[in-house]
Amino acid sequence: MNHLRQLEDQSVFILREAYKHFDRLAMLWSMGKDSTVLLWLTRKAFFGHVPFPLIHIDTGYEIPELLEYRDRIVREWRLRLVVGQNQTALAAGMNPTMGRVTCCSALKIEALKQTIAEQGFTAIILGIRADEEGTRAKERYFSPRDHHGEWDFRDQPPELWDQYKTSFPDGTHLRIHPLLDWTEVNIWEYLQFEKIPLPSLYFDQGTGRRYRSLGCVPCTATVESTACTVEDIIGELRTTTVAERAGRAQDEGRGMEVLRKLGHM
Repeated sequence: MNHLRQLEDQSVFILREAYKHFDRLAMLWSMGKDSTVLLWLTRKAFFGHVPFPLIHIDTGYEIPELLEYRDRIVREWRLRLVVGQNQTALAAGMNPTMGRVTCCSALKIEALKQTIAEQGFTAIILGIRADEEGTRAKERYFSPRDHHGEWDFRDQPPELWDQYKTSFPDGTHLRIHPLLDWTEVNIWEYLQFEKIPLPSLYFDQGTGRRYRSLGCVPCTATVESTACTVEDIIGELRTTTVAERAGRAQDEGRGMEVLRKLGHM
């Protein structure tokens, strides 16, 4: 599994660089496979300890099993968790029927911005991968945002020969992406190799369907699949032609491109 160890080494290096250079650091955790692998890598990088808080953005439409999984892992791994929620938008009735971009902007992007401002975080670590969705392929490992948290993909620092820019003007907000070079298959191979616990939603429970990507209840659909083990999923991914985020409603059209420019995860 040399390729996994190479990916692990690179991600651990980036995590340690982030911790070295940014004082007010936090990690976004959605409880999905990618951010959970990132959490596992962080525990490896810091010898079983996670030296910064985790952020979960609760839209109010979360899958109940994910919240149960979140609370169990936080308790068992002794994690610090900050839950962000745009309660004003929820109280005003914000929901997906108002438009996916409108809803995600209010319940995810604005909630994240509010949490960052309230806690004073200057850099956020995320578990995104370049192969998952088109706009993410334009990211950097250390990716600056403007003072509104918005992303200009045309104004990103070069990262050549494993040289990363970690010095930025005061007031710059950073998004850090240690999993950028991982693929979906790499993630599942690593989950299998390390025996990392996951929500059962990723596996077929006898219905012939499972979740391939996890999000809010109204915006996330299952896919046809009889995969009930990690090994089954790896085998399935080697032949499938279905996109990973095919079940995510906000990806339709240019929805995710617009959301990411505005500051989406």
